Amino acid sequence: MNSFFRSLVGVAFVSTIGLAQAAEPQVWIVSPVDGASVKSPVTVVFGLHQPWGVAPAGVHQDKTGHHHLLVDTQVPDLKQPIPKDAHHLHFGGGQTETTLVLAPGKHVLQLLLGDFAHIPQQPPVLSTPVTITVD
Repeated sequence: MNSFFRSLVGVAFVSTIGLAQAAEPQVWIVSPVDGASVKSPVTVVFGLHQPWGVAPAGVHQDKTGHHHLLVDTQVPDLKQPIPKDAHHLHFGGGQTETTLVLAPGKHVLQLLLGDFAHIPQQPPVLSTPVTITVD
């Protein structure tokens, strides 16, 4: 490989690394997909865009957070700790999936990334809501 080509490859590689490091965090629901018809119990798989990572609650580390799953509810106050109840599920152990028992009918699921103290990241990191139908 000639030196010019090696230089081009090196610039492309460094540029790609720079873009990845500058990337904002993104969360999404990997499955089930929006519009899916499913049976209960439902396995919900969470996605988080790298270079961000998952860290358990209580662990204060840059570019990390943990998942909160909103089930059939509105987005909570994004300046306060995320409530913990049947509609605001916490995954402070760093879990990246869960299995839910849901009643038949339509349900809306959405992820919200919280920091070490269960406060939404700033700016907030929310997934697009996913609507599913449980048969």
